[in-house]
Amino acid sequence: MNYSEAKAKFIQTWGSLGSHWGINRTMAQIHALLLVSRQALSTEDIMHELTISRGNTNMNVRALIDWGLVDKELRAGERREYFYAFKDVNVIARQIAQERKKRELDPLRKVLKQINEEVQGDSPGVKELKKVTSNVADFSDVTNQMLEVFVKSGGGNWLSNLLLKIMK
Repeated sequence: MNYSEAKAKFIQTWGSLGSHWGINRTMAQIHALLLVSRQALSTEDIMHELTISRGNTNMNVRALIDWGLVDKELRAGERREYFYAFKDVNVIARQIAQERKKRELDPLRKVLKQINEEVQGDSPGVKELKKVTSNVADFSDVTNQMLEVFVKSGGGNWLSNLLLKIMK
């Protein structure tokens, strides 16, 4: 497999995986392109490489910046903005975990707390609802604590090492 084929395969695969961590395929493909690029790319470079529109490129690059996965570089004497991805896999994993926590886990925890505080009555249905939502809340609290430790970790492969020890 030559370089172009390998690069295209990586971009397509990363794009497919993106939906599993909460972003669309194009956004993940742009991220993959920036990951494998040796230098920052302009909007035009990204558009050309992935054959996508300017609007699609701009929208997804801005979203990647919001996720903390990409940043822009300004070059003296140029009007264009250039974009680059943070390449440390540990940083990427922490940023994705932090964003997913903020977008998914935090709202769930808020709703569970609200249900448990505001549901009234003592019917069997209410008791079962409180039991289930309390169990889910307990699990989400533990998950939240683990994610906070992971996000605040300074790096290294401590999570990978821990998972490998657990699987042995």
